[in-house]
Amino acid sequence: MKVLVAIKRVVDYNIQVRVKADGSNVDIDGVKMGINPFDENAIEEAIRLKEKGIVSEIVAVTIGGAANQDILRHALAMGADRAMLVETQETLHSLSVAKVLKAVVEREQPNLVLLGKQAIDDDAGQTGQMLAALLKLPQATYASQLTIEGNQATVVREIDGGTETLAVSLPAVITADLRLNEPRYVKLPNLMMARKKPLENVPLDSLNVSLTHNVQQLKVATPPARPAGIMVKDVNELLSKLRTHEGIIG
Repeated sequence: MKVLVAIKRVVDYNIQVRVKADGSNVDIDGVKMGINPFDENAIEEAIRLKEKGIVSEIVAVTIGGAANQDILRHALAMGADRAMLVETQETLHSLSVAKVLKAVVEREQPNLVLLGKQAIDDDAGQTGQMLAALLKLPQATYASQLTIEGNQATVVREIDGGTETLAVSLPAVITADLRLNEPRYVKLPNLMMARKKPLENVPLDSLNVSLTHNVQQLKVATPPARPAGIMVKDVNELLSKLRTHEGIIG
């Protein structure tokens, strides 16, 4: 079984991002970048399936410029067998990303496609669903547990008020939640060995994907500062303020 894992390069989750002075985008100059945390869970799950003897090959893919090679090397160091960079300098939104990944899936013919449930930069959470729709494949999103037996994947996902268990036939698209697993720590020797693993550069134009940019980013702004809290002496004062000043209690 071959698994394709789609990953994205984002600002490190420990970094507090800054907005450019002109409001055009987030300023990433000199900022530490890394693999999207949810995508790292997807890679970890693929590796665990390989360790169980279910998966024979793991292919990691990302879209972007040459700088994205660092997260592909990270995936290879974790245990991916091959990596593919679809090279483009364009900024692609969810639907365009899904169309590019569709072309990659049709080229690689994996039995399973894994990706994070969302990227922490835009929090759109759309690509996995769009990819499944374009490929006309079953999908299971927000997976917190994954079991594969034969040609069927069983996915446990959290919903409001509990959990839901889905059974989907393979090939399928599954998106990973943080609760799916705890990604392994990548050691320096593994990073060094990852340099010897295949990393393929594929120009976006070679995939013959027709992209229509229907989404335009107009402005990026920081959220308004939260007002300072108010200290109260007791519950009676709290209730009084809620009634008279905040209008919360009638």
